[in-house]
Amino acid sequence: MRIRIIWEGKTKDAHLSTLQADYASRIGRFTELIVQEMQPARRPHSKGKGKLASTERQLLEKLRSSTKVVLDGRGREWSSEEFAEWLGEQAMRGTRELAFLVGGPEGFSRAFREQADLLLSLSRMTFTHDWARTLLLEQVYRSFTILRGYPYPR
Repeated sequence: MRIRIIWEGKTKDAHLSTLQADYASRIGRFTELIVQEMQPARRPHSKGKGKLASTERQLLEKLRSSTKVVLDGRGREWSSEEFAEWLGEQAMRGTRELAFLVGGPEGFSRAFREQADLLLSLSRMTFTHDWARTLLLEQVYRSFTILRGYPYPR
């Protein structure tokens, strides 16, 4: 199973960027990982919040055969163990690609979120997008260590 993580914009904090690279390298020991930065989406004015931006439409087309997980504060909250269990189930089902999508400050449109296979919340607390990216990578790595019985999660 390949994991693709796509986020809007660049990580501004050099320390978090270093952590992200470290976790990406660690995840690469377990599965193929692709991390992509996308240009911030130009969204229609407030009247169009329910409409797909052109970049969102292109992204959905690109990921049509992937299982799409959109990070969203309104999404499901899981413990690390529950997330690991879900990740393991995806692998057992033969999921070819999991695509985790992290929006920018404006998030994704309602229309885009409705196309997701899963809305996932990392916490009810608010984090910067740089931190959310880092936490997502850490939790994916933690999930693989939980599934393999490694001591990291303790």
